Amino acid sequence: MLTEILELGFNHVELGYDLRMDLVPGVLKMVQEGAVKVVSCHNFCPVPVGAPRGHPELFTFASTDRRTREGAVLHTGKTLRFAAQVGARVVIAHAGNVEMERISTELCELYEQQQQFSKLYEKRKLKLQTTREKRVHKQLDLLREGLESLQPVLSETKVKLALENLPAWEAIPTELEMEQICKEFEGRGIGYWHDIGHGQIRQNLGFIDQERWLERLSPYLAGMHIHDVAPPAHDHLMPPQGKVDFAALKRFATRDILRVIEPAAQTPPENIIEALRFLREAWEPHETPQGQGVET
Repeated sequence: MLTEILELGFNHVELGYDLRMDLVPGVLKMVQEGAVKVVSCHNFCPVPVGAPRGHPELFTFASTDRRTREGAVLHTGKTLRFAAQVGARVVIAHAGNVEMERISTELCELYEQQQQFSKLYEKRKLKLQTTREKRVHKQLDLLREGLESLQPVLSETKVKLALENLPAWEAIPTELEMEQICKEFEGRGIGYWHDIGHGQIRQNLGFIDQERWLERLSPYLAGMHIHDVAPPAHDHLMPPQGKVDFAALKRFATRDILRVIEPAAQTPPENIIEALRFLREAWEPHETPQGQGVET
């Protein structure tokens, strides 16, 4: 797995939430030999024992179910310790979702039908925003409790836990909530992970301006997932196959952060190679880039 990635022209990797336990010895061996450098891990990594498959929301901090929250703290702690073992700087985590009707999916469907400027679209979008606002506060407090519970492990490992922006408006936290949480936990191991594709979807659906929010959240930015999007929400395409304006994001992408290309499963290798070439030209035309990563 790692050898294939290195042969594509990468020298760093993010270990994903699908990493099986039986692959861990081989990964550790390559890390110890200096054959590859792991820069980040995506919660939960490796796949928790007993889980039928890997998934970033097997457990979530913002769930109203106590056992689910306890699982999030327990297994995030294990991922943080594994990340420290392989030398990763950051663990990326999904915080959860407001427990409500999923309307974002309906908005995507309306957009596909070219109804994104219709009265129905605006009505459903307003319903989504008002319902979420009424229900989110309790779950935000539960998220804060989970982050507090992880403080001993964060101090022990010195690995940053970065909360990822997600495409649906039902997801926790929004950009404004993310800013508030990062301020509250500033200097305590909590940061922000920006997924460019997810940000583009949120912009396509009319929720945010991606560039403006990246500017506001940049003080807390630990890294980026990089993939392209065909409107409204066909993501994990390799650049430049979608409509993301990567040139406009250059001033954020060239900061001292981690940058991880996140291809869809079964993406042809030549598309990944082309994405790396494209991004080098868009973001670093005058230098040889270091530390380019891809998610396993």
